[in-house]
Amino acid sequence: MRTHGCQMNVHDSERLSGLLEDAGYARAAAGANADVVVFNTCAVRENADNRLYGNLGQLASVKAVQPGMQIAVGGCLAQKDRETIVRKAPWVDVVFGTHNIGHLPALLERARVQEEAQVEILESLEVFPSTLPTRRESAYAAWVSISVGCNNTCTFCIVPALRGKEKDRRTGDILAEVEALVAEGVVEVTLLGQNVNAYGQDIGDRQAFGKLLRACGSIDGLERVRFTSPHPKDFTDDVIAAMAETPNVMHQLHMPLQSGSDTVLRAMKRSYRQERYLGIIEKVRAAMPDAAISTDIIVGFPGETEEDFEQTMHVVREARFAQAFTFQYSKRPGTPAAEMEGQIPKAVVQERYMRLVALQEEISWEENKKQVGRTVEVLVAEGEGRKDQHTDRLSGRAPDSRLVHFTRPVEGVRPGDVVTVEITYAAPHHLLAEGAPLGVRRTPAGDAWEKRQAAPVGTKPAGVMLGLPTVGVPAPLPTADVPSCR
Repeated sequence: MRTHGCQMNVHDSERLSGLLEDAGYARAAAGANADVVVFNTCAVRENADNRLYGNLGQLASVKAVQPGMQIAVGGCLAQKDRETIVRKAPWVDVVFGTHNIGHLPALLERARVQEEAQVEILESLEVFPSTLPTRRESAYAAWVSISVGCNNTCTFCIVPALRGKEKDRRTGDILAEVEALVAEGVVEVTLLGQNVNAYGQDIGDRQAFGKLLRACGSIDGLERVRFTSPHPKDFTDDVIAAMAETPNVMHQLHMPLQSGSDTVLRAMKRSYRQERYLGIIEKVRAAMPDAAISTDIIVGFPGETEEDFEQTMHVVREARFAQAFTFQYSKRPGTPAAEMEGQIPKAVVQERYMRLVALQEEISWEENKKQVGRTVEVLVAEGEGRKDQHTDRLSGRAPDSRLVHFTRPVEGVRPGDVVTVEITYAAPHHLLAEGAPLGVRRTPAGDAWEKRQAAPVGTKPAGVMLGLPTVGVPAPLPTADVPSCR
């Protein structure tokens, strides 16, 4: 399983893995050739198409010498391109969209029997995806969908056209899933939605999301609750109060800005302005002074002037984000922005982008330096620290989601356990705790991880990061051995 893009795609891939296992497929062992390779694609970035077709091209030679191998392409790019994928890569067996992921096993079987590609794209959701079997990638942290689709009309975004109108899930079903996860050992959940804090629009309750956060607070054994991604237009004082008052809701907020210019926000059809955005940040900080706030920013939107860009820089200075996911505007066919006048030259966009990144790096480092000397509880993670084996450290996330590398404790510690450490050093993107840990707490999540490790080789899922997934695709597939599903 190869996943491109956002957290929604990461969770959809968990469902696709669950569906395949439920249908009798087994995860390919590391280093073995897989019989089925599934790409779950993203259509947000302009180079998404090139990367997909590049990966598919690399697999063509593998499939040529491996009779019976099947390749499936799903997700947002599949929903958008449909028959184009099979025309450009005729060795693809199945193309499916965002609304019918539950059909993948049947489509693979139909393609095998009929010996021809199957393309099935539905225009609306049949069933809420959370009713499907799910193969969770982590034993200790889980994604939980509370809604799908989006009712906004941002001019740069193609997602509403591919994911459909917002559809909320019943609160009781959400809480039942969270309780079941906790019973299995999960200690952290992230509530997911394309516009997560608009939850409740189906029933006309603007306070439904705050109520959901408070309800999560009453689930015994659930230690950390996060959510992503909210929209400033739906961010109410009640949500801020729920975050501040509910002990297991983390003081961490990812709040997309996109631009600091009112003119550009208007062109983007973002229904808030700079003053409203900074007002939310001010209220969050007043209620939770320790809150770590991150954001998304687009540089070079059509018509953006130097003055508009300086307004974005102003908001970055005022908001003092712990982290910012910055993007150069990417023209997407099918979006209103792609047809707008005033497309910005690449060189101008790049120069502004570099200035923004430099400013945010400086702020991130300054904000991280304020953490030095603090004592924090770190949820030990799997796969977060790329250099851990060489440094004899472990890694994990603090309650505010900052990445912490810490000295390996003398006593055994497992992913999912909690380690108390003192921060001794700060870098722009991580913190270090170089002294001996102050305490280790073994958890049911660690027990669940240990139990999963004892499973037969080839059935254990790969680790998954606790932080926001990197936007983009994994490393290119090799030309010979097909990697195992992940």
